[in-house]
Amino acid sequence: MSVVIVGGNECMERRYKELCESYRCSAKVFTKLRGGLKNKLGNPDLVILFTSTMSHKMLHGAMNEVDGQGTIVEHCKTSSLSALRSVLEKHVTT
Repeated sequence: MSVVIVGGNECMERRYKELCESYRCSAKVFTKLRGGLKNKLGNPDLVILFTSTMSHKMLHGAMNEVDGQGTIVEHCKTSSLSALRSVLEKHVTT
């Protein structure tokens, strides 16, 4: 399963990826808006949006990229590992 994480803390990028790998998922993490998200997300199975640590522009860009693809979108208010773990447990079958 491919997972895209938008938002979160820069210092936690590596931990987000490691946690996704423990659930046998490949992950892309975008904590900052570097030149927009156009054509960077690809076609993931799951998009996780950490809404407390992202701008409105970043949120709208991510939603526009996955609109109409059949991608599962999860909104999380916190960007903690436990929040990410609960989303992965909900959507990923190991």
